[in-house]
Amino acid sequence: MTPLAYVVSLPVRAYRLIFSPWIGYNCRYQPTCSAYAMEALEKHGALKGSYLTIRRIGRCHPLGGTGYDPVPDPKKPHSHTHCHHTHCHHDHVKHDGAPDSTEE
Repeated sequence: MTPLAYVVSLPVRAYRLIFSPWIGYNCRYQPTCSAYAMEALEKHGALKGSYLTIRRIGRCHPLGGTGYDPVPDPKKPHSHTHCHHTHCHHDHVKHDGAPDSTEE
């Protein structure tokens, strides 16, 4: 977890330690909202993890859904496995669909 995500997770940790035992574990979703928040911060960092957590909490109301709602996995960076050159510029095809004659 990044240092900023750790700082953002402190209120969630406090909630889980102090309030959750008193309120009970009555979440509409699995994983619970606090577990979701911790996982989102771990997987996505402070900004996107916070955004995902706020969205999840916004869905957690009587008219919202229920059931399994996992944290989405981070998107993987674009793979360049199809490029065989030292420098890949993705200019291998012209806009008309014909191969680029300037290719190395």
